[in-house]
Amino acid sequence: MAKGVLVDITKCIGCRSCQIACKAWHNHEAGYEGLNGTYTMPNQLSADTYTRISFVEGERNNQPTWSFVKNQCLHCQEPACASACPVGALQKTKEGPVIYDQWKCIGCRYCMIACPFHIPKYEWDTLNPWVQKCNFCADRVDAGMEPACIKACPMNVMYFDDYEKVVQEAKNRIANHPGKYINHIYGLNEAGGTSWIYISDRPFQELGFDTQVVKASYPSFTWASLSKIPWKAVGFAAALSAIAVFRNRGSRKEDV
Repeated sequence: MAKGVLVDITKCIGCRSCQIACKAWHNHEAGYEGLNGTYTMPNQLSADTYTRISFVEGERNNQPTWSFVKNQCLHCQEPACASACPVGALQKTKEGPVIYDQWKCIGCRYCMIACPFHIPKYEWDTLNPWVQKCNFCADRVDAGMEPACIKACPMNVMYFDDYEKVVQEAKNRIANHPGKYINHIYGLNEAGGTSWIYISDRPFQELGFDTQVVKASYPSFTWASLSKIPWKAVGFAAALSAIAVFRNRGSRKEDV
């Protein structure tokens, strides 16, 4: 059964427990960034920061307000990143996560261009770089567990369950609490639908969401673009594949 997550932005207090849990589960070190004029830290997702909380200031009834928005891969139902990958390094699993196989990756970074939410990141500062992004804690989901970020959240901001139940829960909260939420489930239709969906008390464009994302799935657009790529580029991709095979041969042996 495909899983999904409902993020209720009204519940988040910005404690960043989800960020810490994600770092711990994926064995990523915490970095340091200086003050940048906001409480959002780090300022952007990166190859070793799969999720972060953005702090969004606002005003209501002449009073200051804060909203805290969890950012990570939305795990599209029909992911553009997977459709753009020429070697199948990214794939949507039947359980919901969009996962990445680094041993297939040739480093073309088409996935980074194709993603409508600009999620995949590249390890620019290593000599043997891979693409990185939230994997929905696919190993935990396979084991019948909830993702680490959800487990750590003290406010139950995220509701994890079968996708159909998650969508129904979002609809119920909006219907049962008139005036609390805006009538929009972000991710229900955007990019053809995503496994992670959001409800909010503020318009999503005020919170930094891209509300211009088309409602149709992106793979059809991806292939329309890829079909225009000249054969020389295809040959270049093949060359990158050969390099990837050469680069990965030692690591394969270490895994045995």
